[in-house]
Amino acid sequence: MKKIALITGATRGIGKAVAFTLGKAGYTIMLNGILQEEGEETVKELAAQGIESELYICDITDENAVNAMVKEIGEKHGHIDTVINNAGGLGGRQTFEEMTTDFYRRVMALNLDSTLFVTRAAIPYLKKSENYPSIVNYTSIAAYNGGGPGAGIYASAKGAVLTMTRAMAKELIKSGIRVNAISPGTIDTAFHSATNREIMETWKSGIAIGRFGTPEETADVVEYLVSNKSAYLVGEVIQINGGQAFI
Repeated sequence: MKKIALITGATRGIGKAVAFTLGKAGYTIMLNGILQEEGEETVKELAAQGIESELYICDITDENAVNAMVKEIGEKHGHIDTVINNAGGLGGRQTFEEMTTDFYRRVMALNLDSTLFVTRAAIPYLKKSENYPSIVNYTSIAAYNGGGPGAGIYASAKGAVLTMTRAMAKELIKSGIRVNAISPGTIDTAFHSATNREIMETWKSGIAIGRFGTPEETADVVEYLVSNKSAYLVGEVIQINGGQAFI
């Protein structure tokens, strides 16, 4: 039976690195993204390394679209073995004083609603897995420190994901589904593309290891969490920040 991994936001950044890492670990990858051309290029890159994948273009903030996508995957393959709720983002920066309700709802939808929508739809198919089914959610160092300037609502959303992870873990372990999370610090991806590079470089002084993390280092932790090597981890949050939280 093929091992099926659904990864949201998997056509760039950390999600793309996770797709390659899990693909090399023997998973067939269900790639989710919102850009057709970018997704098709990722499928080709995966195929060049012998990794089987399928592309599903879907806005994960759209509840009905998510339900349709997951149903299509689940009925085609009969099961889903792991869900990686990778999609998310700042959505921009606004202080609480100037924050519009539309901005607030957009950031919460991208980070929190999407985690619920994808997980909820996948649970019936995860229950059919025979390969130690698991879910990995993404919180953030921002959930602990409140985020940078204008990122307060992003931090709030990621804090909610952290709590949701632990609530899901308690509920779903009864069905044999483990739920854990990762909490990345400053990972060198396009996520920070809106930040001036010179400003970014100054952040290294606040990271004990003295450098930014890579998507591949993050993907390695995700691989561990979905493997049976982490069979006794339930509701755990692993910090991937190079000691950024210690300074």
